[in-house]
Amino acid sequence: MEANPRSTGRLPAAFLTPGSSSFMDFLSEHQPQLLPGNRQLPPTQGVIEAPHGTTIVATTFPGGVVLAGDRRATMGNVIAQRDIEKVFPADEYSAVGIAGTAGLAVEMVKLFQLELEHFEKVEGAQLSLEGKANRLSTMIRSNLGMAMQGLAVVPLFAGFDVDRGKGRIFSYDVTGGRSEEHGFAATGSGSIFARGAMKKLFREDLSEEQATTLVVQALYDAADDDSATGGPDVARRIYPIVTVITEDGFRRLTEDESSGIARSILERRLEQPDGPRAALL
Repeated sequence: MEANPRSTGRLPAAFLTPGSSSFMDFLSEHQPQLLPGNRQLPPTQGVIEAPHGTTIVATTFPGGVVLAGDRRATMGNVIAQRDIEKVFPADEYSAVGIAGTAGLAVEMVKLFQLELEHFEKVEGAQLSLEGKANRLSTMIRSNLGMAMQGLAVVPLFAGFDVDRGKGRIFSYDVTGGRSEEHGFAATGSGSIFARGAMKKLFREDLSEEQATTLVVQALYDAADDDSATGGPDVARRIYPIVTVITEDGFRRLTEDESSGIARSILERRLEQPDGPRAALL
């Protein structure tokens, strides 16, 4: 809500009135035009060209979950950005990886972060991981109108469930439909190739180090066959974003850590181009 520079400094009554613990409900009531899904787009013919982000992958391991994404954004057949960030912390124990229209996706993530923070401040407790997944589903559903015009957002949500003591992964469709994935998941244009790699390499007893190697390997395989997915770019020092979420919270691998994993995979591929299972083990 807009501030009045000539006011006495007091907050508007809307900010002082008890209400829902959902920031989206608050915004819907007082400034509904600020919600991404409520914006009116000008008439267009055909699909709107906008930067799109792909590919996002995730895998669980005993004690947590790993969520990672490549760094390329495309607009048609053009590389719109080479170092875009697609994986963001949602709160202390969860993260979101974005695929789809990049601008809307980043805005949705920021709104989701605020939604979780608002709930925690009002209720004095965090939402359960299941509740967080449901809130994100509602946000995606509210964007359906734009999705029908080609501005779709299809994220991957992962986190550590403190109640169950394990990592969990949730995938979505453009209508907000939510599915829990077991073991591993991928979304975006390169997901079919990434999923194939993960299907062969995944094991229930992966260590954290093996899990991070697995997701980078999957992104490498996706980039090998999907032009919209960017592989490790050694010349520009651009490497996948890899995050780990455990009972200790969210952690993003440093550039040295992620580049070390990527370089080890590249070296093994130079020795054995077919990419055997030994690349992970």
